[in-house]
Amino acid sequence: MSQERSPGLAAVFSFLFSGLGQIYNGQIFKGLLIISLSFLSILVFLAGSLLIGFSILSKEIFFRIPVTGLVLFFAGLAAIAILGAYSIFDAYRFTSNK
Repeated sequence: MSQERSPGLAAVFSFLFSGLGQIYNGQIFKGLLIISLSFLSILVFLAGSLLIGFSILSKEIFFRIPVTGLVLFFAGLAAIAILGAYSIFDAYRFTSNK
């Protein structure tokens, strides 16, 4: 006997943390994959933030460190946003199509 799941609740779970809506829907592997990719995106974002902060605090005049920090910062931020939006949309769509 399958349990009826709420598309709205699945979307809220994915909004709270990417991948939780998929786990709620029974898509365990997909949910864990999204959670892992979100974690890696957060690490990239934090690495970029640290590099930017280091270059500001040390008054680093070298061009390479601030640019690398900015690239990592925005790549991580974009990945977090894209994964989050995908997770919410996918969790809602999967549940409402059942």
